Amino acid sequence: MIIAWRPWLRRHPRTVDVTLAVVLWGLAVLSSTMSATDPRIVRAPSAAVALIAAASVALLWHRTRPRTVVAVTTLCGAAISVLADSGGFQPSPFTAGAALAALYSMAMRTDRRTAMLYTAAVAGILFAATVLSTSGSILTANRIGFVAWILLSGAIADSVRSRRDYVAAVEARAELAERTREDEAQRRVGEERMRIARELHDIVAHHIALAHAQAATAAYLLRSKPEQAQEMLDSLAGTTSAALRELKATVGLLRRSDDPEAPLEPAPGLAQLPELLAAFEGAGLTVTVHRSGEPRPLSPGVDLTAYRIIQEALTNVTKHADTATASVRLAYTRRLLTVTVADDGHPAAPAGAPGYGLIGMRERAQSVGGRLLAERGTDGGFEVTTELPLETGESDPDQGDRDLEERTER
Repeated sequence: MIIAWRPWLRRHPRTVDVTLAVVLWGLAVLSSTMSATDPRIVRAPSAAVALIAAASVALLWHRTRPRTVVAVTTLCGAAISVLADSGGFQPSPFTAGAALAALYSMAMRTDRRTAMLYTAAVAGILFAATVLSTSGSILTANRIGFVAWILLSGAIADSVRSRRDYVAAVEARAELAERTREDEAQRRVGEERMRIARELHDIVAHHIALAHAQAATAAYLLRSKPEQAQEMLDSLAGTTSAALRELKATVGLLRRSDDPEAPLEPAPGLAQLPELLAAFEGAGLTVTVHRSGEPRPLSPGVDLTAYRIIQEALTNVTKHADTATASVRLAYTRRLLTVTVADDGHPAAPAGAPGYGLIGMRERAQSVGGRLLAERGTDGGFEVTTELPLETGESDPDQGDRDLEERTER
């Protein structure tokens, strides 16, 4: 019920202020008609009623001029307390109700230090006024209770303001965390799109290059050796089928995870290297593989990266090098896998604008913490060397960078 009223109260602040002023005026006037010695209701002094009305009217500006309103209502409350003795009534929190309300409003809109100073000043002024209005002992129960009400008003305002500021801070942190999560999600989506783009580039470039080579070979053999041409066409069909399967698996990453029609094939790795080399042999490129060191387990990311770099490098040999042979070397050390793809050919055509193959291979290597170097060999041909870290639980995270530096210097 309270929560339902809050929006209405925020939309009608002037109505709230007028209602508060009228209620406080009525309570103060009623309190001033109660004599301290006579249980009967007496006529309220005209001066006290006028001061109560002035304080209540001043309260209407408590939102725009909180300090001024506190000063005006406090002076009116002090004057009412001074008139209490001649009027025959006892000063009470009701006769200074406008001052208490103004003090609460001011403490809600200022800092803690200002609220404490004003609370102490209001309590001192009104306490001094009650002392001047009556004789006898200074510390009486009514005066102590009067001062306690003033201090309580400031304390409640400080507590409410602190809770409001705390809730605002929590909401701000939650909003910042939400924006941070959204930014992180967008960043990851961008990275995933780049990864899928590289996958599509590697798949399309590899298989299209093979298909082109196989189709050209089949066209050449069709006139003189139709049997071999048929074999080459069968290999071409296998290449296109493999391309379609890998494209389906990669594009399937864009489907929703709960889509039952999105079966995903496992990502390729070095275990599929024989099938990859067989596909290149069908296109007329003979590839030899040399292994050194003890094979060590690879993380899925490193395994996929090594496979894709070999695939892209051999595809470049098929497209750009005038040679029918190439070599792949896999060297395992304790912390590194070094993959080298080399050929002894020469460019089949003059070098044009650089493509995205080397850029993609270099980004792949860097994405798993490795390095890639592509350069012409001393005896001709081209050589692509990449060093990939072997992520095992016993490796030193800084040792991989030191090994890369040492191997680069050598």
